[in-house]
Amino acid sequence: MSSNRPGVQARPAPHARPELILDIERVLDVAARQAIRAEFRFDPEAPLVVSVELVVEGGPRVLWRIGRDLLQQGLYSVSGLGDVQMWPAHSEDGATARLRLASRDMAALFELPVPPLEEWLEHTYELVPAGRELAEIDWEVATAELLQGP
Repeated sequence: MSSNRPGVQARPAPHARPELILDIERVLDVAARQAIRAEFRFDPEAPLVVSVELVVEGGPRVLWRIGRDLLQQGLYSVSGLGDVQMWPAHSEDGATARLRLASRDMAALFELPVPPLEEWLEHTYELVPAGRELAEIDWEVATAELLQGP
């Protein structure tokens, strides 16, 4: 996975944890946008979620954990309920998707380029295919840990 597009960095990992760094935009209103760096990380040991760290230059870092399937579906149709929603959109620059993140009484809307995210997600599905996310769990150990308590 590589890209010649500015603002897109893919770090292919033959080992386990692929990462994608994208420059995305926070949509503030019709004419105002804010540049944000989004760092997507996938851990095959926790394959149901993608960690997305949003970084504002000179500002805080915010970490969200988003369902991998929600991101995948959101590239093509409306996906998600409640705090995390994603849907396809088209901009002058090509295919984009909108990602809405909400927490308590605040919400933020982001615009993401589809091609690099789509390629990166495909790579995660090569590592852990859809439907196989829970195949490696030792349910006896997991149950014992849950029942053990703190």
